[in-house]
Amino acid sequence: MDLLLLEKSLLGLFLAIIVATMVSKLRGKKFKLPPGPIPVPIFGNWLQVGDDLNHRNLTAYAKKFGEIFLHRMGQRNLVVVSSPELAKEVLHTQGVEFGSRTRNVVFDIFTGKGQDMVFTVYGEHWRKMRRIMTVPFFTNKVVQQNRAGWEAEAAAVVDDVKKNPEAATSGIVLRRRLQLMMYNNMYRIMFDRRFESEDDPLFVKLKALNGERSRLAQSFEYNYGDFIPILRPFLRGYLQICKDVKTKRLQLFKDYFVDERKKVASTKSSSNNDGGLKCAMDHILEAQQKGEINEDNVLYIVENINVAAIETTLWSIEWGIAELVNHPEIRKKVREELDTVLGPGVQITEPDTHKLPYLQAVIKETLRLRMAIPLLVPHMNLHDAKLNGYDIPAESKILVNAWWLANNPAQWKKPEEFRPERFLEEEAKVEANGNDFRYLPFGVGRRSCPGIILALPILCITIGRLVQNFELLPPPGQAKLDTTEKGGQFSLHIMKHSTIVLKPRSF
Repeated sequence: MDLLLLEKSLLGLFLAIIVATMVSKLRGKKFKLPPGPIPVPIFGNWLQVGDDLNHRNLTAYAKKFGEIFLHRMGQRNLVVVSSPELAKEVLHTQGVEFGSRTRNVVFDIFTGKGQDMVFTVYGEHWRKMRRIMTVPFFTNKVVQQNRAGWEAEAAAVVDDVKKNPEAATSGIVLRRRLQLMMYNNMYRIMFDRRFESEDDPLFVKLKALNGERSRLAQSFEYNYGDFIPILRPFLRGYLQICKDVKTKRLQLFKDYFVDERKKVASTKSSSNNDGGLKCAMDHILEAQQKGEINEDNVLYIVENINVAAIETTLWSIEWGIAELVNHPEIRKKVREELDTVLGPGVQITEPDTHKLPYLQAVIKETLRLRMAIPLLVPHMNLHDAKLNGYDIPAESKILVNAWWLANNPAQWKKPEEFRPERFLEEEAKVEANGNDFRYLPFGVGRRSCPGIILALPILCITIGRLVQNFELLPPPGQAKLDTTEKGGQFSLHIMKHSTIVLKPRSF
């Protein structure tokens, strides 16, 4: 591996003499660029800062260079903003100018070069996709239509855990069962389908392909070819694997879900038993029939939901449970609130979540300290722009360090502590919807995550039911769960999927 890296480096250096002057002139071209480490020809700052541009590393650079700084990563400009004021400028005030998405060589494969909604550039296609996805997925009506299903899936988790004798003794990796729950939550909305068990062959295949997609997309292994185009031939094998996974995933989506839903819709139509749109895919297929989108767009919508809605919410549930296991005094307060407001043994439902301020504070605190997308999804300016008095060259990758905004001790009281009370006391007016630019777990503005309307009630229902029905404990001989973080290109999840002891409560 070291020899391969050396070969790539030598190839880059071979061309450095030819292009160094051009790169130097480009940097000096009338632009007043944000501060940052001095780049070298070809490689820019890549050799200095490395691949792992996670939220903590970028926070360290912000402390050195300021609230806005620039990394030149090979041929790519990476601009990082780390203050509420500049976050507001990027996401709101200049939301149009910075409203596009930068992709990379791998995300181009998985999104068909932006045929989806999440990674497409800002423009007519994005507006169309956002509109088509909003009605069947991201409205209060959708929540009310599907909340009983979410409550049923959470109840099924509780029942399955109670039936597993290991859960109350040595413990289980609860994430595995919660993953099935999240797939069922979203596939019920999308296709009016669910998987009966973790052993369902179709679920196993789907989960494996989605997991491989996430691993390939979030890895730092391909950065060298993305940053330095002349090294891209060395990525040929990696990119071929990505193409193969993409082909298999889209074919699975089409054969087992989209086409099956078309057959159901056709049967309903032929029998004149049209009771209205039953699931999100009916609405999306209707948009395709009208010529608003094509078949590829349909499949990329399914791709977005599989990645953006399922895994991110699952990560947040996992973080929340881990924090409650490690903070029994907080877990006790959540249970006391549930028992007092609802009554012992009365299971939480979606309408109840609005009557449980401490549980809501626990969810907010989880999203603050353990933000699933700590740098948000990267933004991009299609044209040269200005930010904080600096010139931002066209097609720069703009990262908002949302984790640091929510964990900066200059802005928050003891941010390193998991303390839900802050959202009932000094930060009582702060909400997860972006009403305060210090706290943006779902982003804000045109490119904010619309899934907030689904994620928050699912988080409350799931964590609430688990606290109501079980004592959540670390495994025998272990004082606390390991909450070491693992990051990707812009994700953050727990490194080790925790084994948790769940002892049923008696009411």
